Amino acid sequence: MNTTSIVSWAILAVLVFWAVGAYNRLVRLRNSIGNAFAQIDVQLKRRYDLIPNLVEAAKKYIAHERETLEAVIAARNQARTAADHVRARPTNAGSVGALAIAEQALEGTLARLMAVVENYPELKADQTLRELSEELTSTENKVAFARQAFNDAALDYNNAAQQFPTNLIARLFGFKEAGMLQSTTSDEERKTLRVQF
Repeated sequence: MNTTSIVSWAILAVLVFWAVGAYNRLVRLRNSIGNAFAQIDVQLKRRYDLIPNLVEAAKKYIAHERETLEAVIAARNQARTAADHVRARPTNAGSVGALAIAEQALEGTLARLMAVVENYPELKADQTLRELSEELTSTENKVAFARQAFNDAALDYNNAAQQFPTNLIARLFGFKEAGMLQSTTSDEERKTLRVQF
């Protein structure tokens, strides 16, 4: 073998090792997005489980506010379905966006429910409702932290997939941009959701 072929084989070997490393890094980063969503999913499931209990506690006091109670449950079910779609494909930007919209609707209906609660002193004083509200507030905080971890993982993945020369491997193997799970509620809506008794 002459020097030219040895150099050619060495360059080829370096390129193959680099390509394998780049591919494996993208896979690892994509999987970290799935893991980060799993952390959000735990908190979302907890929240989805708390909401029916909150509605049940409120029902005995505000039966004539049935429309609000039904809206909360419907929004919860839509958000849960959207979360199921993201769980199946956590890097799908469309699914992540749909979850953000569903979560915004859920947070809006919860805020309306809490506004109704404010109008009923006997409901406001109910120990079960207070405990559920505190649990929900705690869960909201955990969702916010988990959302940040998810977004950090998505950012790392997107950066790796978009930077040259790794973007060549990303395009070649179909690594798509991951969506960010952004908060869709304003600070004012968050204050409304956190009712203090």
